[in-house]
Amino acid sequence: MIDYRKYIVIDKERRFGAPIISGTRISVSDVLNWLANGMSVNDIIEDFPELSKEEINACLSFAAQRESRTRVAS
Repeated sequence: MIDYRKYIVIDKERRFGAPIISGTRISVSDVLNWLANGMSVNDIIEDFPELSKEEINACLSFAAQRESRTRVAS
C-alpha cells in the first residue's frame, strides 16, 4: 500500500483543514469525487497536469485507511 503521508497534508490554513495533495489546493475529496463521477486517472492528470498517478493513488490510500479506522472505532 502506498504511504499517503508522502503526498497528503492537512493544514488548517489551507482548504479549511481538509486533507490536500501537498503543494496544491486540490483536496482528497476533490480527487475522490472525480473518480466517483467516472473520471479515469488519466482524465484527471490531463485536466490537472500538476498531479501524478502516485498522488491520486495516495488519495485512495488515505480514504481506505480512514475508512478502516472508522470501522474499528465503531
